[in-house]
Amino acid sequence: MWPDRRLIDLFKTEFPIVLAPMAGVMDAELVIAAAQGGALGSLPSAMISPEKAREQVGLIRQRVKAPVNMNFFCHTPVELTREAEARWKQRLTGYYTEHGLDPAAPINAANRAPFDVAFCEVVEELKPEVVSFHFGLPEQALLKRVKAAGCLVISSATTVKEAVWLEQRGVDAVIAQGAEAGGHRGMFLTDKIAEQPGTFALVPQVVDAVKVPVIACGGIADGRGIAAAFALGASGVQIGSAYLRCPESKVSAGGRKALAEAGDDSTVITNVMTGRPARGVQNRLMREAGPISPDAPPFPHAATALGPLKAAAEKQGRVDFTNLWAGQAIALGREVPAAELTRDLAKSALARMKALAG
Repeated sequence: MWPDRRLIDLFKTEFPIVLAPMAGVMDAELVIAAAQGGALGSLPSAMISPEKAREQVGLIRQRVKAPVNMNFFCHTPVELTREAEARWKQRLTGYYTEHGLDPAAPINAANRAPFDVAFCEVVEELKPEVVSFHFGLPEQALLKRVKAAGCLVISSATTVKEAVWLEQRGVDAVIAQGAEAGGHRGMFLTDKIAEQPGTFALVPQVVDAVKVPVIACGGIADGRGIAAAFALGASGVQIGSAYLRCPESKVSAGGRKALAEAGDDSTVITNVMTGRPARGVQNRLMREAGPISPDAPPFPHAATALGPLKAAAEKQGRVDFTNLWAGQAIALGREVPAAELTRDLAKSALARMKALAG
């Protein structure tokens, strides 16, 4: 009944729906639930160790016979200079004082590692059906090893140029990430945030430019959005924000309250949380120090100094320094189990497409 079955046939899932990998707010539990509902479950692996990744994939394999997507970052690490660190600490000093924290105290560095040999060995060992990348692709030698392990490869593009670049390097499908999408922008051939196209403009142009299946991403949170994506030529959708309020997600109580109260104007693209542009629910730090600040050190170092502030505020039930990544359709999210949500999304999308065809 789906007008385009290329993604279903490629991933061997019941529905052409990909659960977006959302690092920090989900683990195997949400992957399992979404897969039980018929989606491709994605395990965010950029902020966990190889050992933790093995454990998580093992849990998924025990609970569900479904394809698994492991997601990794491909950013080029940038050293944090003393000057940049000092400038950022100075910007945050008032917040440290307010919370009774010592800005000079040692802090654990933010853990957001790019895909490397160690993780490539994990992929070769676990053989996930799909491996997805953000911020481009790994070096050619590692990419060849991933494909040699029998894994399908997909990656995010925020422009047509990025989509073509990905196809030329052998991806099996392209995720067209519109500006509405929550989380980090997948941009890697540009750093011009002001020029990022929205999903409605990006998807049909990417579809015209590449031959591989296109997965629409950004502002899609219900059946209407899925139907619209297919009307634009997509073969499937990637959805994240709609799952944030599911019981299987790991969003904190304060975060859940903020998500439940969010409206269509609640999210902004900011660099103050990690040092790299990402869309999330606006918090105190974004309002007072950003949303885009030249003081924020490069990715992922901005997050390091925020660690103590985030912990202190969350103890008080506040999310003043918490990165609640979410897209512009966050208000359409619901508090329902992920498997049920997945089936509802597919059912309502098919009903909407049938009504339009009639």
